[in-house]
Amino acid sequence: MSTGITAEALRARLQETLAPTQLEVLDESAAHLGHAGQDGTGSGTHFRVRIASPLFEGRPTVARHRLVYDALREFLDRGLHALAIETL
Repeated sequence: MSTGITAEALRARLQETLAPTQLEVLDESAAHLGHAGQDGTGSGTHFRVRIASPLFEGRPTVARHRLVYDALREFLDRGLHALAIETL
């Protein structure tokens, strides 16, 4: 279900849509083997994003997170199960 979802793919999409000044994308899927949403491969289902973007300026945390979710909608629709977001 999560075929093709990689940290690199998420990073590229976030670079393209949010022009971040800081960006870290971690695939934490292996730590969630056996949990809900895990597809058994140990990759591509659970990610952590730490991001700073000029687009976040003046926006509350919920609005910042919405920008990230909107940028990654395609991946969520394809099986990305969990996304932890830290906006800086």
